[in-house]
Amino acid sequence: MKYWRVMVIFLAFLLLGGCLVSFKEPLPANEAAPQGLLGKWTSKNAWGEAQNLELTRVGPDRYQAVSYFKARPKEREAYPFTVSRHGNRWYLSAKVPAQYGGHFTIAGFELNDRRELVIYQLDLDQIRQALGQQRLQGDPFTTGEGDGVLVNSSMDQVFAYLDDPANSDVFVEAARYQRR
Repeated sequence: MKYWRVMVIFLAFLLLGGCLVSFKEPLPANEAAPQGLLGKWTSKNAWGEAQNLELTRVGPDRYQAVSYFKARPKEREAYPFTVSRHGNRWYLSAKVPAQYGGHFTIAGFELNDRRELVIYQLDLDQIRQALGQQRLQGDPFTTGEGDGVLVNSSMDQVFAYLDDPANSDVFVEAARYQRR
């Protein structure tokens, strides 16, 4: 059961087993979350199970996500994260568990007009292509859950790539939550 919970929680934070783009560096913890991000959110996973997400502040510019199924509220997992706004996008960064390399993931997110929290993951194939074109530097890795890439470019280089309008399709929607 632990494996199941971990995989669903990772979906919320874009740590999809077999589809992981990770980074050597986290986002710096020097920016406050946008108004409206913190609080309680709900969604349904691909199997129709209600999943709750609670986002709280745990320190100066540091946050925590607690995810759990509505049917099993005592089975909770917590993940610390930071946020950063760069260009027109908001990003979050969270530590990747050791079994997935132990580095950091970066995801995009938005709070839309319908009071939804939409989380976007980086497209693994697009990042592989950027590595092949030497627009980013990094190395492939394999875990028991599948393949991924570890990007070791500086965050300035990563943001230059992500902010380039030609790369606007590098993010794909991973999860959509409604305010509880």
